[in-house]
Amino acid sequence: MAKHKKLGLGVVGAGMAAKPHAQALDALRDHIEVRGVWRRDRAALEDFCRSYDFPPAKSLEALLADSEVDALLVLTPPNARQPIVEAAARAGKHILMEKPVERTTEAAEAIVAACEDAGVTLGIIFQHRFRAASRALTEKVASGELGTLAAAHLVVPWWRPQQGYYDKAGRGTFAQDGGGVLITQAIHSLDLMLSLTGPVRAVTALAATTGLHQMETEDFVAGGLEFANGAVGALMATTANYPGGAESLTLNFSRASATLTGGNLTLSWFDGGVETVGEASNSGGGADPMAFPFDWHMAQIADFADAVQDGRQPVSTGRTALAVHRLIDALIRSGREGRRVTV
Repeated sequence: MAKHKKLGLGVVGAGMAAKPHAQALDALRDHIEVRGVWRRDRAALEDFCRSYDFPPAKSLEALLADSEVDALLVLTPPNARQPIVEAAARAGKHILMEKPVERTTEAAEAIVAACEDAGVTLGIIFQHRFRAASRALTEKVASGELGTLAAAHLVVPWWRPQQGYYDKAGRGTFAQDGGGVLITQAIHSLDLMLSLTGPVRAVTALAATTGLHQMETEDFVAGGLEFANGAVGALMATTANYPGGAESLTLNFSRASATLTGGNLTLSWFDGGVETVGEASNSGGGADPMAFPFDWHMAQIADFADAVQDGRQPVSTGRTALAVHRLIDALIRSGREGRRVTV
């Protein structure tokens, strides 16, 4: 991180998704001061704050009224975010928020517009962009040395159990989550893909719920992709692949093929050379959705803090997140209607 005074941060929400954020904030204490954490369940809030030595906030309003709070980290389920974000934007607080932006693209667009109108920075957590391997590939793509993109292949072969996951109230519903495997799990890999390939122009997809789950939304999606730059691609995403495996993204360029598998990158050059970059880590693809290191969250939170203090946009913004929302909409619509859909 660049050298600044400490960023004052309020945290809203302290459920399952909060653990890697809390670990990251604990490691960033020299740069970020957690001014307070707020959650409706007071007993759970106090347990969480004791675990990480963070101060509990009296209310959301108290956080927004604190002149030392520069930004909010919003970790609530997507169905609870819009009023929180709108109140924070009115109070002039910058916002870093868990994915997705909201349950529908229309609601996501309203959140992005509210932040832009208020002149506050909106960052969206897509920590897969901050893996060392992802960053290395981003630099290679930006340099142009890999050549022209011809094809992309994305596989997200994850597993989530019925008992203990989808049996929990709200899981896999449109009312709470906004959808199934695409918006809740594969959205990370889809966002990373788009950051490397550019936009998708059209899709042809199949979306379904397998017999392994009883849920309102999809747990399996497969589809063909047509990119705006002329490249083609394919994807498969599921939470019905027991016991779950690492996601894989392969990009075929005119000079090399690049494969990201979990946190590892392999570059296979057409001249026979091979390069590898990576780290041994889990990705949360199995029954425990939080089985991954907090380093990626730490890097993204640090980027957001620097962006706020430097007056620039963070790597992942509300505006960039709208691209993945629109891609997910097109995939679901194509699967439902059985036809090619433009994005």
